[in-house]
Amino acid sequence: MRRPPTEPPIVRAALLVVAVVFLAVFLVLPLAAVFAQALEKGLGAYVTALREPDAWAAIRLTLLTAAIAVPLNLAFGLAASWAIAKFQFPGKGTLLTLIDLPFAVSPVISGMIFVLLFGRQGLLGPFLGAHDVRVIFAVPGIVLATVFVTFPFVARELIPVMEAVGPDEELAALSLGARPWQMFWHVTLPNIKWGLLYGIILSNARAMGEFGAVSVVSGHIRGLTNTIPLHVEILYNEYNFQAAFAVASLLACLALVTLLAKSLVEWRSRRAARRNEPAQEAA
Repeated sequence: MRRPPTEPPIVRAALLVVAVVFLAVFLVLPLAAVFAQALEKGLGAYVTALREPDAWAAIRLTLLTAAIAVPLNLAFGLAASWAIAKFQFPGKGTLLTLIDLPFAVSPVISGMIFVLLFGRQGLLGPFLGAHDVRVIFAVPGIVLATVFVTFPFVARELIPVMEAVGPDEELAALSLGARPWQMFWHVTLPNIKWGLLYGIILSNARAMGEFGAVSVVSGHIRGLTNTIPLHVEILYNEYNFQAAFAVASLLACLALVTLLAKSLVEWRSRRAARRNEPAQEAA
């Protein structure tokens, strides 16, 4: 049996060198610079920067925003992917386009849209003001902007998975007397769990690191509406570089944890697919 043609060793070595250099310049060196600057004045200064009240407020707000946005994206992603993958209905293509909308619209523009809708001079501003409801320059606006920029991630990961799995196992479960919730828990969820986890990881990382849309709707009120990225910007603009990099190191750690979790999910997904191949061939 003839072996498929491959590139010469020198070409493979050149491609490997290019890839390694690219990763070193654009990934490893920036991360190393962040941690080096964060620890430049010692561990005591690093801890002090993280324990500062405004930093704690930014961390709490970021965690709160992600804790609200990710479950909402999870619910929307499950519902949207189930509808698109399992059913045919008018407007299906439009729904797919709307799911991709945050990828096409600048986050700053999306933030401006919320200002035009919910701001004091916006479309709904007079009504909200009359009922003493604050959206812009408050936590609700930050949550809305974060949900908007992150809601495609779960749906876009689940749609191809559900389309590939197909409805056969679910129809078999229903024909055997399973209730809809039992079918979802014991049939659908095991088939989509890795895609679901992948989408949640990406959604959470984007929610905690979002800058553009949140910057527009937050008002940059220190200790109240600043998330971690906004707090880093303020510290950097005040030439407090060590504190800025100390807080930024939290986002760098989040990026590393996200990459690790992403790699783990991909590895487990490939492993599960290899285990299922013999059973599918036998069937």
